[in-house]
Amino acid sequence: MVEIVTDFVYNVPLALQRRRDLIRSNAIVAGYKKYAVFKGRMLIVGFGSVGQGSLPLILRHIDVKPEQITIITANAFGREIAGTLGVKFIVEPIKSDTYVAQYDKYLSEGDFLVNASYDVNSLDTIEYCQKRDILYIDACIEPWPGGHNNTDVPAARRTNYAYREAALQMRSKFPKGPACVLMHGANPGLVSHLTKQALLNVAKDTGVRKAEPKNRKEWAELAQRLDIKVIHIAERDSQLSPRRKARDEFVNTWSSEAFAGESLQPAELGWGTHEKNWPADGRTFDFGCGAAIYLERTGASTRVRTWTPLEGPMLGFLISHGEATSIPDYFTVQKKGKAVYRPTCHYSYHPCDDAVLSMHEYIGNNYKFPPRYRLLRDEISEGMDELGVLLMGHKKGAYWYGSQLTIEEARHLCPYNNATSLQVNIGYVSAVIWAIRNPAAGIVEPDELPYKTMLEICKPYLGRVVGVYTDWTPLEERGVLYPEDVDSSDPWQFKNFRVV
Repeated sequence: MVEIVTDFVYNVPLALQRRRDLIRSNAIVAGYKKYAVFKGRMLIVGFGSVGQGSLPLILRHIDVKPEQITIITANAFGREIAGTLGVKFIVEPIKSDTYVAQYDKYLSEGDFLVNASYDVNSLDTIEYCQKRDILYIDACIEPWPGGHNNTDVPAARRTNYAYREAALQMRSKFPKGPACVLMHGANPGLVSHLTKQALLNVAKDTGVRKAEPKNRKEWAELAQRLDIKVIHIAERDSQLSPRRKARDEFVNTWSSEAFAGESLQPAELGWGTHEKNWPADGRTFDFGCGAAIYLERTGASTRVRTWTPLEGPMLGFLISHGEATSIPDYFTVQKKGKAVYRPTCHYSYHPCDDAVLSMHEYIGNNYKFPPRYRLLRDEISEGMDELGVLLMGHKKGAYWYGSQLTIEEARHLCPYNNATSLQVNIGYVSAVIWAIRNPAAGIVEPDELPYKTMLEICKPYLGRVVGVYTDWTPLEERGVLYPEDVDSSDPWQFKNFRVV
């Protein structure tokens, strides 16, 4: 049994709730630009960090009434937020043997299933929506419970690479299906749009005179011309709470269960054409696009060197994420059916300090999830989330472009969020808006969406959006204390980033 510990207390007498909620709801959602109109029903599946933080953004920026929305979720966490915003809240865990009947109660043609859940199979849910002309979005592709560590399934099939391939294969089955936006939060999602803007910035600053790319082929050719060898999704979460992590407790600024679950997947990375040092535990896929590889070890036990402007050099977890395949796949240049250019790409994540301690305890306990977990939000006293893309190998060395959002700014911008969740949730809601505007778009992923449109919606919620050049490389001050096995001929080899 897992105990949910929250820092949000809702303790208002029932007689006062209706008036108080109406006042609070108007203050939270009124007076903001509406990007889309939605007249159908919206079902939000799951109501953790993503659902709770996204709901006020949906009501702010989409012309939709609270009574059009229903939330179904596995537990009562967040009920008070739904009540404040006037949205129906139902505790009803989605099950693998009953999900069709459950969805049927709330959805029909033209409606929208907003998947903000953990442990609900995304692929089954996508197929359900495609068959019934129902719009769909998720922030990641999830299996049913136990899927991340089911050793009866080969490691290659437990990867985000495999989940993405399965989702994209549905395009042939539903060539004229309703809009279905895959994996669109902050990362995956927002970072794909940051990558395109970063490429244009580097092109301008290095004197590459070229018109803005109009299609996938031209974007890939621009990345090749700039000689982008490596793209890190480099993130440092420095948010702190005065209440430190306790023993047998997992603490995080977003879903502890989702973080623990994805950390069990094999470490995955897009494999660049410049790489010449094959990792001993590296494995290729015998299916799909071929843009990525995986390591025969968990992402939780794989660390890499990376850099962000305010943190500087740091170590991050190489956690499996969908953008580690979709971005390098999108930027692959093919000649006669062979990849002649592709950047290496992966997530390099330093979570908040209490989450690092939680992960350390989790790994030490042989990946057994602790009996309690806690979402940090209202109790955070200081810190920020610095999330961006680090483009390396070009003429100016390395360039980081992204969001520096403090907890104070996040609280000012939108309730029920911290800095981490707001970066995720505005990316998520921007894709909800895009799907409503493009209801017949079919199955799409972040790299295929219009980056300018998405950034226009997201930027007001991202704090400082900055671009910074650095001369840092993963070879900096290496081999000083002891000899190290590095490739000094090319600093941008994955071998040099990996911590062994």
